[in-house]
Amino acid sequence: MADEELAKDLGPLAALTIGVGTMIGAGIFVLPGVAAAEAGPLVILSFIVGGGVAVLTAFSASELGTAMPKAGGAYYYINHALGPLFGSIAGWGNWMGLAFASAFYMLGFGQYVTEFLSVPSVGFLSPSQLGALVAGSLFVLVNYVGAKETGRLQNIIVVTLVGILTVFSVVGAFHADLSTLRPFAPNGITPLLPTTGLIFVSYLGFVQITSVGEEIQNPGKNLPRAVIGSVVIVTIIYALVLLVLLSVVELNVVANNDTAVVEVASMLMGPAGAVALTFGGLLATASSANASILASSRINFAMGRDKLVSNWLNDIHDRFTTPYRSIGVTGGLILLFVVIGDVEVLATAGSVLHLVIYGLLNVALIVMREADTDDYHPDYRVPLYPYTPILGALTSFGLIGFMASADIVAPTLAVAFVVGAVGWYFLYARRKTEKQGVLTDHVLSQPEAMPESAVSAVSSVKPDGGDYRVMVPLANPEHETDLISLASAVASQRGGTVVATHIVQVPDQTPLASGAAHVEELDAESAELLERARADAETFGVPVETHTILSHRSFEEIFDAARTHAADLVVMGWGEDSHGSPGRAESAIDELTNGLPCDVVVLRDRGFDPGRVLVPTAGGPDSELSAAIAQMLQAEYDSELSLLHVTDESRDAGEEFLADWATEHGIEDANLVVVDDEDVEAAIERAAGDCSLLVIGATEEGLLSRLVRGSLALDIVDDVDCSVLLAEKQRKRSMRERLIG
Repeated sequence: MADEELAKDLGPLAALTIGVGTMIGAGIFVLPGVAAAEAGPLVILSFIVGGGVAVLTAFSASELGTAMPKAGGAYYYINHALGPLFGSIAGWGNWMGLAFASAFYMLGFGQYVTEFLSVPSVGFLSPSQLGALVAGSLFVLVNYVGAKETGRLQNIIVVTLVGILTVFSVVGAFHADLSTLRPFAPNGITPLLPTTGLIFVSYLGFVQITSVGEEIQNPGKNLPRAVIGSVVIVTIIYALVLLVLLSVVELNVVANNDTAVVEVASMLMGPAGAVALTFGGLLATASSANASILASSRINFAMGRDKLVSNWLNDIHDRFTTPYRSIGVTGGLILLFVVIGDVEVLATAGSVLHLVIYGLLNVALIVMREADTDDYHPDYRVPLYPYTPILGALTSFGLIGFMASADIVAPTLAVAFVVGAVGWYFLYARRKTEKQGVLTDHVLSQPEAMPESAVSAVSSVKPDGGDYRVMVPLANPEHETDLISLASAVASQRGGTVVATHIVQVPDQTPLASGAAHVEELDAESAELLERARADAETFGVPVETHTILSHRSFEEIFDAARTHAADLVVMGWGEDSHGSPGRAESAIDELTNGLPCDVVVLRDRGFDPGRVLVPTAGGPDSELSAAIAQMLQAEYDSELSLLHVTDESRDAGEEFLADWATEHGIEDANLVVVDDEDVEAAIERAAGDCSLLVIGATEEGLLSRLVRGSLALDIVDDVDCSVLLAEKQRKRSMRERLIG
């Protein structure tokens, strides 16, 4: 089957429309009255400052978007760069922020509905609330059942809104009297930043452009132009509309007037103007609310993929093929917020949560730049780095502080959600999610170069790895029981799952689909082998999965299967001729190009007996895995555990090293054996004579070194009488390290 590709059919104008369309919304039609009452004509400057804060984040979003065009937008960037703790904050913040914003948009919609229709009060619900509830329910229903061709409709709405606002501004300019702007700051300069925070909800959405980065033509140029350009255009429109609005009438006409633009339009252009602006207000609030509901379900998908929330939310409806549960839960929250909130509180809460996200997004950019990972190749780079993202983070977080100084309710509510997201991570997501952020990998990969406090902090919040999965590729029925026993012991100690796989090799001439219909002919023992594995694993009381994998490859398929089934450890049998480097996890060819997908242990099976376990160590990374495996076997089988260190230097130094190493790896109760000998291989072989299982780290030598001189670990495997377990830890290695060691 041909590879699927996304057609790059979004030109620069279409991409720009996405950004403008998500921002030209309820903010300009609903908030001027509330904001003008607090700041007077100074509110014009508040909108400009808000645009300035947004454009700083737009720079960072543009770079991250060209480097990582992934669904999830800001949430994905933060989770990828900073890790799942901050990913939880970003995900929940984005989700709840959109719910607050949607409720705000719906209340605005209800206010404009009452301009057209006579809506009664029902109980404690005002006419605008009742209209908002009916409209909100309708939009939730539309998203629940799904609707096609919404993109074209959105373009029409954007063009219509811009046209209406342009006509309003031009006509108003001919009637403007700048003297009405005096005094420009009747309440002083103090309300400037708190008001900026209030109206910042008007700038939500420009990051959404990055979610379709893969579909934009020439994204390296057009994506930044669309993201940054949309913020600049919207800021200019907002400033011009506010300037006209406040220079045509006195401040008291606008202040606390929920539909001030309609009243001014009626004064300027008569009933036709009032109808046009009312219609514009309905379009703006409706399109903003619909876009927010749609975006929230995408965030849930991204969080569910990363196991930060239950995938139950992302279940697809059999008939409508929509994430109906996610839309239903989000819709319920929106309607609840409509009932218990008011315009100002909802707008402020939505602004605060998104400011938190934008601040973290700027930090994420700095982390990606400083970590300098191999897969980070943006086509666009932020100007004046690092000053731009630093300023973007400071202004985003700082604006929250100024908002709190004016009104503590909404910021406190938003902070409560952040605290709740942190609690959710530690109580739920941490033990399920597997992905570590770039920041965690960067700090833990070079602990000696990092402050001890940073290493400690990162280690204390990193994910537990989710459900620990031990994959066992089975081939030889004679060794099935021993391999499953070893894997089950590890899974039992880690509270994990055994994943038993059997690879059925299909001839190259036979399509895999045809091979699936003839599994029994290709491998008559497959079903029986996996059933035996299931029965053996269940005796340990651990969950077990079984998978038959059809492939044109045999050994090489193991590593793809490990990736597919999210294995944390692969337990595999020794095969002299099964791959190009017996007893090692990688073939000679793979060694040059690939890294291990997870930790791997290879069992040279001469009878699995974990009664007396010996672990030789010289302190290499693979011996860390040896220690972890030995510790789990000791806990599962009450094994007698011995540690061996061979040294040709001071015995005292050797004993000190081994004692420290044992303590560091939590096995200080093991027997510590230090041997003075220049012949390491011979010393290990002698010590192995008294043990039943030798657990040894794979050689650190590179491919060329092993080809020329052989390998200590592989030589020992052939010369001892007991079973041997070779451990190789997943880690990144450069090409030089792979060749030379």
